Amino acid sequence: MTMEQTATRAWVLTLLISSVVWAMGGCTPRVEIVPSDKPITINLNVKIDHEIRIKIEKELQEVLSEKNGLF
Repeated sequence: MTMEQTATRAWVLTLLISSVVWAMGGCTPRVEIVPSDKPITINLNVKIDHEIRIKIEKELQEVLSEKNGLF
């Protein structure tokens, strides 16, 4: 094998390897995280409702204990 053939084979191999690397670079998977357009809402009505019921029940107990002749 002559020096010219060896150089040509090296050049072809280099082009082949670089082409494969370039092609594989375009096929890599891509993960994209997109935030939601809607805001995050947290419903706290249960806790607030619970506190209101306790307060109303305590006030009702006081009213009923003060006036026993209501019922």
